[in-house]
Amino acid sequence: MQPKTHQNAPLDERITGALVGAAVGDALGGPVEGYSPEQILERHGGRVHGIVGPWHGDDWRTARPLAPYHKGDGHVTDDTLMTHALVRVYARVRDHLDAFAIADHLVPDLMTEPRWIPELESEALPLQRIFLAEKWLVTRIHYGHADPREAGTGNIVNCGAAMYMAPVGLVNAADPRAAYAEALDIAGAHQSSYGREAAGVLAAAVAAACTPGATPDSVVSACLALAKDGTRDAIERVCEEAARHTDFESALRPLREAVTPYDTVGPDYRAPSLGARRPSRLHAIEELPVALGMVLVARGDYRHAVLGAVNYGRDCDSIATMAGAVAGALGSPVPEDWAKTVAEASRLDLWEPATTLTAVTREVFDRDVARRRTHEQAFASLGGPACSD
Repeated sequence: MQPKTHQNAPLDERITGALVGAAVGDALGGPVEGYSPEQILERHGGRVHGIVGPWHGDDWRTARPLAPYHKGDGHVTDDTLMTHALVRVYARVRDHLDAFAIADHLVPDLMTEPRWIPELESEALPLQRIFLAEKWLVTRIHYGHADPREAGTGNIVNCGAAMYMAPVGLVNAADPRAAYAEALDIAGAHQSSYGREAAGVLAAAVAAACTPGATPDSVVSACLALAKDGTRDAIERVCEEAARHTDFESALRPLREAVTPYDTVGPDYRAPSLGARRPSRLHAIEELPVALGMVLVARGDYRHAVLGAVNYGRDCDSIATMAGAVAGALGSPVPEDWAKTVAEASRLDLWEPATTLTAVTREVFDRDVARRRTHEQAFASLGGPACSD
């Protein structure tokens, strides 16, 4: 399979591809989240190849454990709600973010501003939809008055921070090291241990994907250069396995087997093991390595990477969100029919956040250049080399 990417895509196209791609992946993965590839195959009479309806059909309002969320039919989930919320924080601050920006802007956004929630089919506070690991932000920072840099300590260690870190990679486009550092700072308000590490590495992956001429291999190399401990080991092992496949069908079971030693949740996603989601230097979240693996299997092609993530099951809305962000940032086009259907079904403008973030990214780069020049001048005055032009 030949990769379908535009390696010379300009910044605005990469930001749009990453954010729209993440949202569409999220919407495709939502209705099959929590199930195995075998269960998905049986439920849908084959693999999922696009937008599908709720797992329990018209009984979605009462069927457990998903009620009252309308997962399916093109509805985005909390992954996209959190991603768009972070874009709004960038729009307010118009500079790099830190954990205090999360406390000052993201937390109030979640708890005071009613917004359209597609899965609830009504306006509500985002706080009323997000998962417990994200509610932790409000509990610890607003009610517990914790230092934002340390507020993530004690939370469920999961992909909750990583799932919405694509904007950090985009603001630091083509600079994965800076994206990694900024995301780690931001994620300190939300996560600890390998959950925080995954947020840094996902941001780095998106930043690396924005580099002109980037490939899936170069993205993985950038991640491996920065990732630590179990997260690095899991990415390396999963991507070694992914390199042996060119089709997601053959990769589904091998990728799961490759990540299993690092995953704490266990074989039954809905009945986690006793040691699940606890801090560790030996483990990793499952979602990030598998997402990168699927991008490798797909050779960067958006459609193939996202469908691989969706059909993998388990936490597949977040896996597809991450895979979609990386493939979109690489320049692989998001299918127009998918994007249009998701936008209409979710009643969200999927393109406006990208327009906003593109403007902010350019402003932040100008600020970075000015700061760099100031530093160069100061260093030259200390006897360092002359400033660059």
